[in-house]
Amino acid sequence: MSERTNKASVSGGVWGGNHVRLNVREGGADVEFDCAHGSLGGPISLDAEGRFDVAGTYVREGPGPIRIGREPSARPARYTGRVEGRTMTLRVKFTDGDQASEAFTLTRGSEGRLWKCR
Repeated sequence: MSERTNKASVSGGVWGGNHVRLNVREGGADVEFDCAHGSLGGPISLDAEGRFDVAGTYVREGPGPIRIGREPSARPARYTGRVEGRTMTLRVKFTDGDQASEAFTLTRGSEGRLWKCR
């Protein structure tokens, strides 16, 4: 049996917390923040300590007027964290720089609480 098949994965469903909501689906996940959204490009596989590291994208949203014909650009990002029982910590690191987000705490089955930019 390969190492890949020995790894556990986060099962489908919603995880939420303050300022974040993660919707895990087959083959990846969609994430929504107060003023951004993104996607995880593969399953969230956990190592023996419950840690994960998944490549994805991050798109900043903002208040104010929208420029016609100009879509916000997606930045490459890595989503890292750890799952312990029904609790997940999640951090976003931009691969086109050294900037990383604060750590978010999410709970399985919670819709979370978002304050969307308007």
